[in-house]
Amino acid sequence: MSAERHRSRREVADGAPPGLARRLDDTFVGPDEAGWKRARAALQARLEQAGGRVYYDLVSATPVGPLWVAITDRGLAAVEFGSSEAAFASHLRRRLRLQPARSAERTAEARRQLVSYLRGQRTRFALTVDLRHLTPFQRQVLSEARRIRRGQVRTYGDVARRIGRPRSARAVGQALGSNPIPIVIPCHRVLASDGSLGGYSGRGGLRTKLQLLRLEGAPVG
Repeated sequence: MSAERHRSRREVADGAPPGLARRLDDTFVGPDEAGWKRARAALQARLEQAGGRVYYDLVSATPVGPLWVAITDRGLAAVEFGSSEAAFASHLRRRLRLQPARSAERTAEARRQLVSYLRGQRTRFALTVDLRHLTPFQRQVLSEARRIRRGQVRTYGDVARRIGRPRSARAVGQALGSNPIPIVIPCHRVLASDGSLGGYSGRGGLRTKLQLLRLEGAPVG
C-alpha cells in the first residue's frame, strides 16, 4: 500500500474514536495474484485490439525452401525465407508494431498464390501489399520494382532514373536489399549495371535469385 493512500485514510479517520484508523487499515484487502493476472491479461487484450494484429503462417514446401508469410488488415506485409518461427514473430512485432498471431486461415490465399507461382502455375500475383512501415523512398523503389514485368530485368541505375533519382543507384540497391516482400515484389529482377546478378538477401543468395529469374524466363545465364 502506498504511503499516500495510507495517509488519506488516516485523514478521513481524524477525530474518530481511537482505533478506527487501525481497523480501516485491517479491512483493506488489495487484489490477489490471480486478480493481477486477470487485469494484465485484459489490458494486453485491449492493447492488441487497439494496435491490430498481423497474421502469419509457414509455406513449408516450395522450390526455394520454406517461406514465412504475414498478412495485416491492409495486405501482405512480409515474406521471409525460412527463419525460425520465434525469430519471424519477433521481427514482425518489432517492425510492424503489431501483435503476431499464427493463422492458416488468414494467410491461405497468399500462401496458395506463392506456391502456385513458384511451381510455374501462376504468372502474376493478385495480392495487395502493406508497405506503411517503410520510408517514402523505399516505397517508391519497391513500387517501381513491381512494374518490372515477368521475364524482364532492369539495373539499379535504371530504377534510379525511373524514380527521378539518377544518382541514387546505391540507395536503390539498399532499398531493394531490405524488401520485406521478396518474390511478390520482384527485387530479384534488378541487376547490377554490368548485367551481373548483383546481390540478393534471401536464403541461398544469388543461387536463389538466379533460380527465380530462370523460372520466369528472364535473359540470364
